[in-house]
Amino acid sequence: MSFQSLALAAPLLRVLSEQGYDVPTPVQLQSIPVILAGKDVLAGAQTGTGKTAAFTLPLLQQMLNAPKVVAPHQVRVLVLTPTRELAQQVYDNVRKYSQYLTTRSAVFYGGVSIRPQYDDAELGLDILVATPGRLIDHLHQKTVDLSALDVLVLDEADRMLDMGFIVDIKRIMAKLPPKRQTLLFSATYSNDIKQLADELLNSPQLIEVAATNATAERVEQQAYLVDRHRKRELLSHVIGRNNWPQVLVFVRTKHGADRLAKQLAKDGLKSAAIHGDKSQGARTKALADFKAGSVRILVATDIAARGLDINELPYVVNYDLPQVAEDYVHRIGRTGRAGNSGVALTLITPEETKALQEIERLIKQVIVAKVLPGYEHDPNHVTPEQAQARHSDGQKKPQKKGHVKAKLRAKALGKA
Repeated sequence: MSFQSLALAAPLLRVLSEQGYDVPTPVQLQSIPVILAGKDVLAGAQTGTGKTAAFTLPLLQQMLNAPKVVAPHQVRVLVLTPTRELAQQVYDNVRKYSQYLTTRSAVFYGGVSIRPQYDDAELGLDILVATPGRLIDHLHQKTVDLSALDVLVLDEADRMLDMGFIVDIKRIMAKLPPKRQTLLFSATYSNDIKQLADELLNSPQLIEVAATNATAERVEQQAYLVDRHRKRELLSHVIGRNNWPQVLVFVRTKHGADRLAKQLAKDGLKSAAIHGDKSQGARTKALADFKAGSVRILVATDIAARGLDINELPYVVNYDLPQVAEDYVHRIGRTGRAGNSGVALTLITPEETKALQEIERLIKQVIVAKVLPGYEHDPNHVTPEQAQARHSDGQKKPQKKGHVKAKLRAKALGKA
């Protein structure tokens, strides 16, 4: 089935043709007719399945079918996303698909000046893409009015809940008209997502293009068992030996991201770190350099990497296992997108095997952890922390023994 069969207008079909999109993806094929019919949607779709176009195209078509002059400060369609990067990505797609239309759109997120956003809001917007925190700022200052909203889209709703945005989401909901169309997209279905869907959606059409918590079929999942102190060495070895040109590496902490990027750079692998403490300018530059190929390795925390749109990303590495098993699905979903193949490598210490088993239960797959020759487990290795602890213990015992002797001498002298 082609896009022409989905009742899309000529300006939209023109963009799709120029972009080389001929056949809709499964989520687009299922979502577009339902959204055009004005129904609420609960969609389970991984990133890379074409879900942004799945809601953007029919919403633009609705605007063509029912033109409306948007009043100052009002918004016709609101798309909420969990991160700045995802907001920018969605907005870029909205701009691309609407380039032959007269719709007004904008993106609002934190980390940048709010003043230009005031100007965009004052003129009224057909489509606003925003992160919850920055939108709350605008609502408090009354620069955005959502009372006449036609459609609400929650993109990557599971991540928004994971990041603690539920209070902000409910504050935003209180500003919306009860009669509206609501579209909720989520990569995973937790109990919290089901509860949110019950609260927000009205008799939704369920759309699921992949099994819940499924991993991409085109992603080859690999794992190496390695001692913690040799993880970075093994990572450099694998990337260098296999000449991997572009690698997204996930770590657990912001400090760990900075430290690993510096260590990899010392190994001759040009790297950059991206996390929540980086300025928006630094994050944008790191991502742009990575996409352009001037940076070979992008080291990221889960929150910073959420929503990153990197075409044909071939390699993803779990340097640290995620704290939540579901995040493994999100991480490896960065590769193997849009019909491309990819490799997801996970580095596992002996202490992390239990966490790996939790991931295997979630995805209903076994990930065989291999040992790379030369990187076998060394039970006799002493880490710097262990050495320091032993040194400290060694110092305490003589001091204690000497202290006892001194007390005995003092006692003996007293008796004499």
